[in-house]
Amino acid sequence: MRKHPYQKLLERKRTWTPVKPTKGEVKEGAYETIKRALAVRHMELPVGEFIREGLEKEVPSLARKLLESNVQDEIKHDLALGYIVDAYGIKDDAREELEAKRLRDAWIAHPDHTITKALVAERAIFFVLLPFFRFNGDPAMRTVSADISRDEQIHVGANTLVCAELGLSASPSLDKLRKATINWILQPLGINTTDKYLDKKFWTDASDRLMYEGKAPEFSDTKAARMPAFFEHDNTNLPQYA
Repeated sequence: MRKHPYQKLLERKRTWTPVKPTKGEVKEGAYETIKRALAVRHMELPVGEFIREGLEKEVPSLARKLLESNVQDEIKHDLALGYIVDAYGIKDDAREELEAKRLRDAWIAHPDHTITKALVAERAIFFVLLPFFRFNGDPAMRTVSADISRDEQIHVGANTLVCAELGLSASPSLDKLRKATINWILQPLGINTTDKYLDKKFWTDASDRLMYEGKAPEFSDTKAARMPAFFEHDNTNLPQYA
């Protein structure tokens, strides 16, 4: 018997447990943007809430178990990224944190369907920031981004299916909010730098393509992006897998 796509996505999941890492070294020129990207973790729980609200509406019954699992993933993502923030000693009242919370509130207030908002945030924001951590972050960031990326691939697949079934699409105003969010995060970067992974246009173009095409060829190197070997980590930096 052929399995439903929602069931296939659910079976792809892998359990992992966030751990508290130690502070490492990030690529020179990336830290200010990394602080903003980490601050956007405040959108992880609202994305989970978007999905939870969707479950209270007309979401297909076959999708419910998967979406409920995805909500739990968002809680874990917030915890994992929060541990990194703690390792760097970033205060809750830092400028970046406060601005990210204002953006979070704008996403919450936006009138588009909650599942649509979750899809746009994950596909065109998180799918940009996670590779940014991979190419520019320290070993803990690279490891956490890989774990979250595996979850987010499933989330985007699920939300894409739900939006298709319900005939949902993002409004121009939600796209405008997406652009404002990604541009704020990447604002500290330059243009046409010698390192493409520190080039603002490289990342904003990727966000646009993910939004409009659902793919970003710019990230073809992601699988080959340098991942930390186990001996580069303090044991406390290694996530625990089921």
